[in-house]
Amino acid sequence: MFTDGRFCTILVYFTINISQSKFDHMISRKIDTFLALRADKRLLISRERITLLEAVMQHGSITRGAEIAGFSYKTAWNAVHDINDLLPYPAFIIHSGGIQSGAEITEEGRRLIAIFRHLEKKLGRISDMIAEKGLKNDRDLLFWGMAMRLSTRNAFRCTVKNVLSAPINVLVQLQISPECEIAAVLTSTSVQELGLVVGCPAVVLVNASSVILTTTEEPPRISAWNKIPGTVLTYIKDETNFEVIVDIGDGMTITSIISCEETEEGDFHPGKKVWAIFKTSDVIIASD
Repeated sequence: MFTDGRFCTILVYFTINISQSKFDHMISRKIDTFLALRADKRLLISRERITLLEAVMQHGSITRGAEIAGFSYKTAWNAVHDINDLLPYPAFIIHSGGIQSGAEITEEGRRLIAIFRHLEKKLGRISDMIAEKGLKNDRDLLFWGMAMRLSTRNAFRCTVKNVLSAPINVLVQLQISPECEIAAVLTSTSVQELGLVVGCPAVVLVNASSVILTTTEEPPRISAWNKIPGTVLTYIKDETNFEVIVDIGDGMTITSIISCEETEEGDFHPGKKVWAIFKTSDVIIASD
C-alpha cells in the first residue's frame, strides 16, 4: 500500500510454453509465471525492473544497469522513480560528485528484490505443479504457493541458529528475537525434508495448551529445554480454563491455556513475572 492510502494491484500471469522434439515427437511443457505490481494503471514492479535494480546494485551505475536489463537510460530512470513512488522509503538513490558518485540500491530496495524473488519462487512451484498434475489438486496449489491459516495461537517467525545431530533425533535451535530462542527435536528425515540449515528462515508453532507458566524468580529446575521469561499482559477466564497472554519482549507474546483446577486467578494478574515452559517435542517447525 502507498503512504497516501492508495493501493497497488498484484498481477500474476501463467504462460504455457509447449515445445516438440523433431526426433521423437515428445511434447514437453513448461508454465512460466509473470509477476507484476501495478497502480493507477501504471506498471510499477516487474521481473525486468527487478533485474534492473539487481544490475544497479552490482555495478553501482544506472547506465550499466539499463544495458543489462535491456532498457534505454530514460526508461531505466523512469522505472526506478516509479519504484520509489511505491515504497515508503526510496529503493534507489543517486550520489553526485566525489568518490561516492554513482547509483545505490538502499536496504529498502534490497528487501524489495528479495521479496519479489521469493514470490516468484513460490509462483514457480505453482506452475510446476500445474504442469505436472493439472488443476485437480487446486487446494494443494494454494497451500504450497501462498499462505496458511493456522489454529495454533503461538506462531513465531524465526531463523535457524544451530542444528545439532544426535544418534536418533536432531536438536534444532531457532532464534525468534535477539534475546529469545526456542529449541525443537525433530527426526533427521524431517530436518532434511524441511531444508533446515543454519541461517534459513522458518516458522515455529507451539500449541497454547502445551505452554506451562510458573511464577518463580529464577529459571525453574525442570527438564523442559524451553524456558522463556515474560510478563503477564492479560488473561481471560471461563468455567474450565485460563487463557494467559505473556509479553516475551520485542513485541511478541506467547499464549498459555491452563486448567482452572491447576491454578488460581491471582497467579496471573497483569505485570506478574512468569516463565513460559514447554518441551522440545511440543514444537512444530514449518518452512518454505
